[in-house]
Amino acid sequence: MLTHLAQSYGFAPLIPLWLLAGIGILALVLCAYAISRRTKGAILRLGAVLSLLLWLSGPQRLHESWHVLPETALLLVDQSPSMSIGHRAALARQAAQAMEQAHTQGLTLRTVPVRNSGHNGTRLFDALDQAAADIPPDQFAGAVMLTDGQVSDIPKSIPERLTPAGQNGEKTHLPLHVLIPAKGEETDRQLRILQAPPYGIVGQPAKLRVQVDDAGPGTTPGTQAELTLRVNGEEPLSIPVTTGTPQDISLPVSHPGQMLISLAVSPLAGEVSQINNQTITRMTGIRDRLRVLLISGTPNQGERVWRRLLKADPSVDLIHFTILRPPDKDDGTPLSDLALIAFPVRELFQEKINQFDLIILDGFENQNILPHAYLNNIANFVRKGGGLLLTAGPEFVGPGTLQDTPVGDILPAHVPLENGMVEQRFRPHLTPEGRRHPVTAALPGAPPTNADSAAQTIPGQWGPWYRALKPDTTHGEALMSGPDNAPLLVLDHVDQGRVALLLSDQIWLWSRGEGGGGPQAELLRRISHWLMKEPELEEEQLNASIAGGELTVTRRSTAAEPRHNVTVTPPSGAPVTLTLDATTASAQTRKTGAPEADGGQSGISTGHMAAEQPGIWQVDDGAHKAFAAPMPPDPQEFADLRATASKLQDMVSATGGGMLWTGDSASAPAVPQLQLADGRTLHGENWFAFPHRNAHVVTGRSATPLLPAWVMLSLSLLLLFAGWWREGRS
Repeated sequence: MLTHLAQSYGFAPLIPLWLLAGIGILALVLCAYAISRRTKGAILRLGAVLSLLLWLSGPQRLHESWHVLPETALLLVDQSPSMSIGHRAALARQAAQAMEQAHTQGLTLRTVPVRNSGHNGTRLFDALDQAAADIPPDQFAGAVMLTDGQVSDIPKSIPERLTPAGQNGEKTHLPLHVLIPAKGEETDRQLRILQAPPYGIVGQPAKLRVQVDDAGPGTTPGTQAELTLRVNGEEPLSIPVTTGTPQDISLPVSHPGQMLISLAVSPLAGEVSQINNQTITRMTGIRDRLRVLLISGTPNQGERVWRRLLKADPSVDLIHFTILRPPDKDDGTPLSDLALIAFPVRELFQEKINQFDLIILDGFENQNILPHAYLNNIANFVRKGGGLLLTAGPEFVGPGTLQDTPVGDILPAHVPLENGMVEQRFRPHLTPEGRRHPVTAALPGAPPTNADSAAQTIPGQWGPWYRALKPDTTHGEALMSGPDNAPLLVLDHVDQGRVALLLSDQIWLWSRGEGGGGPQAELLRRISHWLMKEPELEEEQLNASIAGGELTVTRRSTAAEPRHNVTVTPPSGAPVTLTLDATTASAQTRKTGAPEADGGQSGISTGHMAAEQPGIWQVDDGAHKAFAAPMPPDPQEFADLRATASKLQDMVSATGGGMLWTGDSASAPAVPQLQLADGRTLHGENWFAFPHRNAHVVTGRSATPLLPAWVMLSLSLLLLFAGWWREGRS
């Protein structure tokens, strides 16, 4: 009120202020003196002087001419994926166009489309804050949200943009109106995964925790529903569930590798959509602990390499024995002076041999340490599915060689006793099969196949070794070669198990950096895990993944001419043929950073096709199957698919706004009228209103005297004469 008066009235003194103040003070002093002398009429004379001084101060009324500024309201149009349900998008588009075309005097409507922001749901209030920042505060009138009500960033209090300061500094509320493109409250059933472990132990059940929730009018918890579960392409399993209650599901993990678990719940009658009735989770089957038995025939330089490698792997339980004193050694030392642990032959190779996943014989020379029956147990251990790795040195061509035992029947190479040892400087290199095999493909620093491994030094290639065995016969796959291109690393399948034979005992030189060193740790790790049947190191692999609506199929093979066609079966069940394109070795080495190879086949072929249909896609090459599933880009956006007023109702009520529904007619939705209002009611059955903010700009100012001169002169003379008259009556 005071501010308004100050803006409407002012003063324009006719004489300087100091003179005006001096006359006033002098008049007060004289009046006080006269009163002290009991002079009659002093008060009337003072009134005459003060009236004259009031006129001399020039009181005047101020007049402004100003131009009213239009107010701006925001129309936030929700264009998130949930708006694609039913006719929502069409209803929203028609309603937005109708409100944009309607003309309201003094009100400007600014449309702001709001799309999905990624993985955080629909964020309309963030968009409101950003869009309102460009509008002058005194011209911002409020906002209309055209949305299905599924907003993820609803604040706990009214946003600052909707609570501007009033003319007197007090906080006011600007209205937030909501228009929902639907007929009314909808129902929906949602399947949620509450807990899903990323890994499962092979042979042990994994536990999934899920919950089915019904939302909307007429729904109550405790309703019975049917949950269907399918792992990869296996037969589906039906499980009864109760809505509103967490449900634990025991899932068997039968094999290592990726598992796609598809879950779907029976639909709710009348629900708006079944998109969120199904979901997919991924789990990787792993072995509990990989048990490795390492037997070193004698103390050697590579022993420490093996221990460091296997001890560093948290998934490996290592048992290591080094034979320090072979049975044939007799130097007269009394047994009481020997501080050696007896080699537990019977316990390891008969009683507990089947508890191991891998046996490593490092420079092992039999020398009657293991009886014939125990060696036969090792061979049977491999045939039944175990892994065996041998690193061979001079002991392999001497007396007591393992080649002449039952173990020799499962070895992938035979070394002759005469001329079987080659002692010369050479650089190991990969064979063509080795460049395709996952165990050795793209090993760091792998030299080109056409390099002279004996003499030529190429930057980045592997360091030299100085001793190797030269076999006369091999079977299986030779992945590395040594002197005169003789096989150096040979892998083979034996019934259900696997065998690897490294025909040199000098791989430890790489760990010492000899001649630049080499990928000793990575190579041994890959060999060990291949022997323990790591899925990522299988020779024949078929993998599939879906990202961005595209299915990518990758097939790896060690065959010289792998298959190039696969059958893709989408969730709809109509199979199609996809042709895979081979990747050259040159292209593959560019991707991995390895040196350029010979340009031949890398063993990898890929193919792509559109895959937007939800569910599990199956890929089959005739021998292997792979599975993939698209994951929703924003799970929060599809968690609740109802059109509902429940989430925004409190915020709308707090701001004085209104909430209306368009109906379900896409051709003629019910659109509220927008208007400006002076009252407190800002919404009705078919209209939204915004308050007058009185925003304006001043275009001019004028002033008129508040006290005319003749009036003030007459008043002063009247008071002066009255004073004389009063003084004359004595």
